[in-house]
Amino acid sequence: MRIFSGIQPTGRKHIGNYIGAIRGYLEGQERADPAIYCIVDLHATSVAYDPEALPGYVLDTTAMLLAAGLDPGRCILFRQSDVREHTELTWLLCSVTPCGDLQRMHQFKDKSEREQELVRTSLFLYPVLQAADILLYRSDEVPVGDDQRQHIELAREIARRFNSTYGEVLVEPKHVIPEVGARIMDLQDPSTKMSTSYGTDAGLIYIDDEPDDIRRKLARAETDSGREVVRGPDKPGISNLIEVMSVTRGAAPEDIEREFEGEGYGTFKNAVAEDVVGLLAPVRERYRELRPDEDGLERMLAEGAERARAIATPMLAEVRDVMGIGPKGAASPAVQRRG
Repeated sequence: MRIFSGIQPTGRKHIGNYIGAIRGYLEGQERADPAIYCIVDLHATSVAYDPEALPGYVLDTTAMLLAAGLDPGRCILFRQSDVREHTELTWLLCSVTPCGDLQRMHQFKDKSEREQELVRTSLFLYPVLQAADILLYRSDEVPVGDDQRQHIELAREIARRFNSTYGEVLVEPKHVIPEVGARIMDLQDPSTKMSTSYGTDAGLIYIDDEPDDIRRKLARAETDSGREVVRGPDKPGISNLIEVMSVTRGAAPEDIEREFEGEGYGTFKNAVAEDVVGLLAPVRERYRELRPDEDGLERMLAEGAERARAIATPMLAEVRDVMGIGPKGAASPAVQRRG
């Protein structure tokens, strides 16, 4: 079984990234053959970004993934732009992707409204590139946050349409979304997802935040009327913090509610802060050890790209062959045997 997922190098990683995605990566590397994880720098160019800062963000993300426990000996970790098969497959998949499907993508609508100066074509095609990332490796499972559910469904539809048009080549992936913690919300605006790109510093808990910064941010987190520590549609702030504590303690949200029954918000927020500090401390310290070694991080990414390319190149050759692209007989030996 193959597992694939990608993570954007958009600045410092926050607890929403850790809970919603990185934990799933660690679980995946224990059971997949192989688990493939990609730092998707091409996706980062679909909105306004700083080209001088992007290479550093890639290394930040690489070091953070390693600090969290990813092991290049047990998974493939690489930079998306180092494997050019991703971009070629994107174009080829556009031939079976209806424009209307892309227009209905929630993230395109949300992000295009925030891009005041220029809504890029790359933002519109973002889901096709994401589908190419996944389908290029015949991925069986894709661990993602809840916000990516629609994109994975599109990738499945693209695979079905491609296979019905050209023959059974692509694998339909299934998404794997955590039951708890799939969507951690902004501390200051719990109606919106925690986001480095669009959130404020006060609304984010970064994985490398100092303990006192974490405590301060959680003490000031937006809560709701009343004082009961229970979830509910009219209590998004407390519901979000219950979700966070549920993950840090490995307990059901109902257990958290029972434990803090009769306690006020202040006591509960202090307890959440200490749990988060304990969860992130070893990752933060390991990150600070790894991040200065930029040459070592680059070597590791290059080695990962070579391993990824060994899978991607014959796969793309097979796609080209069934689509009639390029000279006949240039596909992989597996394709030639099929013919």
